[in-house]
Amino acid sequence: MTLSGGFTGAAIVAGIAGWPVKHSRSPRIHNYWLQQYGIDGVYVPFALAPETAIEAIRLLPALGIRGMNVTVPNKEKAYKAMDEVDRWAERLKAVNTIVVRDGVLHGANTDAFGFLESLREAQPDWQADAGPVVILGAGGASRAIVAGLLDAGAPEIRIANRTPERSDAIRDEFGSLVRPVPWERRADALGDATLLVNTTSLGMEGQPALEMDLAKLPATSMVYDIVYVPLETPLLAAARARGNPAVDGLGMLLHQARPGFREWFGTDPVVDQALRDHVLAAL
Repeated sequence: MTLSGGFTGAAIVAGIAGWPVKHSRSPRIHNYWLQQYGIDGVYVPFALAPETAIEAIRLLPALGIRGMNVTVPNKEKAYKAMDEVDRWAERLKAVNTIVVRDGVLHGANTDAFGFLESLREAQPDWQADAGPVVILGAGGASRAIVAGLLDAGAPEIRIANRTPERSDAIRDEFGSLVRPVPWERRADALGDATLLVNTTSLGMEGQPALEMDLAKLPATSMVYDIVYVPLETPLLAAARARGNPAVDGLGMLLHQARPGFREWFGTDPVVDQALRDHVLAAL
């Protein structure tokens, strides 16, 4: 399928800013939706260096750009450039979705939304308050997922990270429901967990494998890996082999894109198998 956008001079323009940005799958997602819904619009990548990010983002209204996604390393810079932010961006001090309305820059963070929606898509009966959650990693994705899970009612979140100071920082930021766990004791934290989430790069293509003993994880507990290259990580393969429900990271990528598309182009897009297949074809 050949995807195109910007059918006329009146096309709505949106895009993604990162440094680098050529690896981003977001143009493939949004331009698929633009063609799918017959929208006169285009979504393009912008290579935006961190040192000029704030100044460049402030120019979006003058350039007539409807909005923009923001990826590493510019999410914190984008937060500082906003006129207004939603509660998720305020809580995380990071913006991944910018909407221009009447010359005003509105910032949002849709990472928690994308994570929770992908969980519910994969397991419609999943409930955050069912029991403790174990999270591996303490970076930006981990912070967003912690915020989303706490908001959804998770009773306890155990975080294991190779650098314990980062786990402690998340505990200090989000409160006593977050409990740091030493990295070498991560398997021991699984005994009554209802959900295990890997937010590290371990298991990603070109990275070392994640070493994780799942023996203590209950058979009904879900395993989620935000890595999507490869789609089936060793962690997910091990979970499926012992009968645990397993969720790959592609759903989070797809669902976090929905709010921005809706705001820029006026249509709430659907995440379906056809979209997944389209994105997977380029991975």
